[in-house]
Amino acid sequence: MSLGRRVRIKTDEEVELIRLSSLLVGRTLAQVAARVQPGVTTLALDAVAEEFIRDHGAEPGFKGYGGFPNSLCTSVNEAVVHGIPNDTPLQEGDIVSVDCGVLMNGFYGDSAYTFAVGDVSEEVQRLLDTTKVCLDLAIEQAVVGKRIGDIGHACQQHAEGQGYGVVRELVGHGLGRDLHEAPEVPNYGRRGNGPKLMDGMVLAIEPMINLGGREVGQAEDGWTIVTRDGKVSAHFEHDVVVRQGKADVLSSFKDIEEVLNSKNTN
Repeated sequence: MSLGRRVRIKTDEEVELIRLSSLLVGRTLAQVAARVQPGVTTLALDAVAEEFIRDHGAEPGFKGYGGFPNSLCTSVNEAVVHGIPNDTPLQEGDIVSVDCGVLMNGFYGDSAYTFAVGDVSEEVQRLLDTTKVCLDLAIEQAVVGKRIGDIGHACQQHAEGQGYGVVRELVGHGLGRDLHEAPEVPNYGRRGNGPKLMDGMVLAIEPMINLGGREVGQAEDGWTIVTRDGKVSAHFEHDVVVRQGKADVLSSFKDIEEVLNSKNTN
């Protein structure tokens, strides 16, 4: 991941454009959520996402980025991130992290959600729930006067306290006119360390939490990052702008979770 050296503080107008892109990502992921079930392929999900993004006047943010071939990163089970969509059907009990980016009005949105495919084990559901809490705790630290290390520390403390591994090699990042901007936002760290958070910094915060150890490697496709021990990994991501007192979350899981709740009640 190449990052610009300088953190780019966003104007209020730029923040609102990033919000529009980020909300479109959430709506796209809701389209995906409606179709996640045993037997569906991640390539089929990718096609749905790309069509929806283009129908709403945006471009897929990932397609062609660094040579990536698709609109979604779909990472199944032991795949952590950067999975390439394929024609292998999802199976009951799988989990799939779906990471999506869009480019609209010159600004990126970037968000991810890990879906259960059918019914998953209690052990796996607990990992999903814990990873979402890690994201919430990390976002609570994204306020003026705190430091990057405070974000990572909050995530790491909660995940490791539950016995999970926190991925070190991949991190969150700044977001704006570029998909990956400074600063890097690790999911581990020490309180009070790292760059100071300033009003108008836009960050993509994305805990990647493993059921087993934190060690990862790269698959033969040159993209997919997998856990070394073969245990599953979960991943959730929000875009936020640093503000005084409380971060402003630009992306949303609301549409996704409405779909999931309606599927669960049917």
